[in-house]
Amino acid sequence: MKLLASQPQGKSWIVLQSIFTSLLICFSLAFSSCSTHFYKITGNNVTLYLEKPSAKSVLFFSSLNGYAGLKLAQHEGLWELTVPADKPFKYFYEVDGEVFLPSCPMKEKDDFGSENCIFEPES
Repeated sequence: MKLLASQPQGKSWIVLQSIFTSLLICFSLAFSSCSTHFYKITGNNVTLYLEKPSAKSVLFFSSLNGYAGLKLAQHEGLWELTVPADKPFKYFYEVDGEVFLPSCPMKEKDDFGSENCIFEPES
C-alpha cells in the first residue's frame, strides 16, 4: 500500500510543533483581554490597581464594609481604589457586571461556591 502523503517524523517535527505551539500561545496572550492586579501600601492604606483597559466599570467588594460595592477610578485603562490596610480583608471585583477574581497570592472559598482574594497587611 502506497501512502499519498506522509507524516513528518523525527526531532525536526517535534521542534516545529513546539515552535508553532509557543507562537500560538504568545499571540493568544498578546491579543487577549488580560489583566494585571497589584497593590501599593502607603502608611495605613493600600491602593489596589487593576489593569483592564477594555472595562467600562469596575467595582470592588470586600469584607471591610460588608461587601458594599465601591467604584474604582479609571486612569488610562488602570483602575484604582485606596482602602485601609490596617487589618486583613477578603475581596473580589465586578468588571462590567461580571464577578472577576484576579490572580492573587492568597485565596479562600466563599459560601457561594466561588473564591475571594485575601489581603494580609505587612507586619
